[in-house]
Amino acid sequence: MTAQSGWGRVIVEGDSMLPTLKPGDRCLVKWGAQVQVGDVVVARRPDRPETLVVKRLTAHESDGFWLEGDNSTGSHDSWVFGAVQGEDLLGVVRWRYWRALKRVKSAVAD
Repeated sequence: MTAQSGWGRVIVEGDSMLPTLKPGDRCLVKWGAQVQVGDVVVARRPDRPETLVVKRLTAHESDGFWLEGDNSTGSHDSWVFGAVQGEDLLGVVRWRYWRALKRVKSAVAD
């Protein structure tokens, strides 16, 4: 895990964590928290270190941590970029505090 600690926020982008998290959801992250299989984590993408991803930790293997999106057909995850090293796991998502809202259009014709 990273040496960073404390609390922070992330905004979810993309559909990879549907239905658990939607694009635009705001989440509270505990930086530097201990991780376990099943946690939703924030990690540095190994093939693009400037990019952070929100994924579910599905396995801890000898070559690193395996991350997958909950939406298997719409996720770029460890199946694409491989295992993630411990120093690239930055934090654990603890709460979603804002759900992205979209206006619902009326089905009634004017």
